[in-house]
Amino acid sequence: MKHQLHLFAFCLVWAFQVRAQEPSVYNFSLNEAIDYAQKHQNAILNAQIDENIAKNTVKQTIGIGLPQVSGSYSFQDYIDIPTVIIPASFFGKPGDPDIRAKFGTKYQSSVGADISQLLFDGSYIVGIQASKTYKELSVRNLKRTRIETAVGVTKAYYSVLVNNEQLTLIDANLVRLRKSLEDTEALFQNGLVEKIDVDRLSVLKNNLETERENVVRLLGLNNNLLKFQMGMPIQMQLTLKETISSLQMQPVTMVSDTVVYQNRIEYGLLQTRKKLNELDLKRYKSQFLPSAVAFGNVSRSFMSDDFSTIFSNNFPVTSVGLKVSLPIISGGQRLYHVRNAKLEVLKSENDIHDLKNAINLEVSMAQTKYTNGIQSLENQKRNMKLAKEVLDVSRIKYEQGVGSSLEVTTAETSSKEAENNYINALYDMLINKVNLDKALGKINY
Repeated sequence: MKHQLHLFAFCLVWAFQVRAQEPSVYNFSLNEAIDYAQKHQNAILNAQIDENIAKNTVKQTIGIGLPQVSGSYSFQDYIDIPTVIIPASFFGKPGDPDIRAKFGTKYQSSVGADISQLLFDGSYIVGIQASKTYKELSVRNLKRTRIETAVGVTKAYYSVLVNNEQLTLIDANLVRLRKSLEDTEALFQNGLVEKIDVDRLSVLKNNLETERENVVRLLGLNNNLLKFQMGMPIQMQLTLKETISSLQMQPVTMVSDTVVYQNRIEYGLLQTRKKLNELDLKRYKSQFLPSAVAFGNVSRSFMSDDFSTIFSNNFPVTSVGLKVSLPIISGGQRLYHVRNAKLEVLKSENDIHDLKNAINLEVSMAQTKYTNGIQSLENQKRNMKLAKEVLDVSRIKYEQGVGSSLEVTTAETSSKEAENNYINALYDMLINKVNLDKALGKINY
């Protein structure tokens, strides 16, 4: 009992120590978030398991051509020894009753071993090649999963950054708007402005506070989405190191179509699938060839009517042989297997051609959207700056008594609309950048 208590206490202390070593809050850059996802995302972990399964499948297929050895042992107790009827004519006495004789012993036992070795089989040779290609396919599938995970994490990371930028702008507007409301209320108390001036600013402030609450909830949702894309438990806390201002958008350099194809994992996957279909065709063709197997058998039989002396009488049996199988007629099955396999290869070639066109279209669309996104973002930045200047001028005119509160309210609304347009343009530009990098095959893991 004491040993059990000591063991329980040790496990408890160890668990607390391990727990204490885990950070309570993760603070990641984009690259760190992607690296975390590469190690914890279940889709990647399953793809790694599939790769290991493919490796085992290759070894399993190779094992078919290695020597096969099996052993056997049997024991029989004949309660009734088999009876054989021998015709009397066999002894030259036709017409006499047939002789009923029992041949064998009460106890019989045997032990033996069988060994076989595949000498030639066209399907086996092709199967070895196909299993290695299958392994190559699993490696490419793992790479595709890593790329898709990196894309998902990047987009989710950018969404959180955009929400943070939006929240920063809203907070700055709230500070300015609350100050304006306080100043306007003071002027109203002194009878210098009307009640409607205070109400207009109050409406703007209330709307902005409501919008802020919505953005905070959206930020939490996007943060959880980022953790989900990373394979991080949702209950963990995650903050981001980077901000919108710290992002460095590198100019995109276009590459030739051939390079794009080779960089795209989807193209490599179709090439591997085509190779598998070609090997399948080769396998069906090999079924027209003969196969040869060498085999051997060693056994020893034990017989006796007395169980205590069963192993005294033993008789060895040894044999070796060669079996050659030659397919002759299969009702046309092999022929149609070959024809269908040729059609599958043709389909693979069509899929590759279609993918090339799709990649060209995807690159063209991504390039156009990214270029438009950059121009739109620059334009929205200028609009936001101009709207801010108009708002400042409107406020100065209002404070000096040469402007109206409606003019200030209109400028506030326009400034807020310009900020929203800027946020939308910023998000679109970042997402379009990720899509363009993916289209060009620049995201590799």
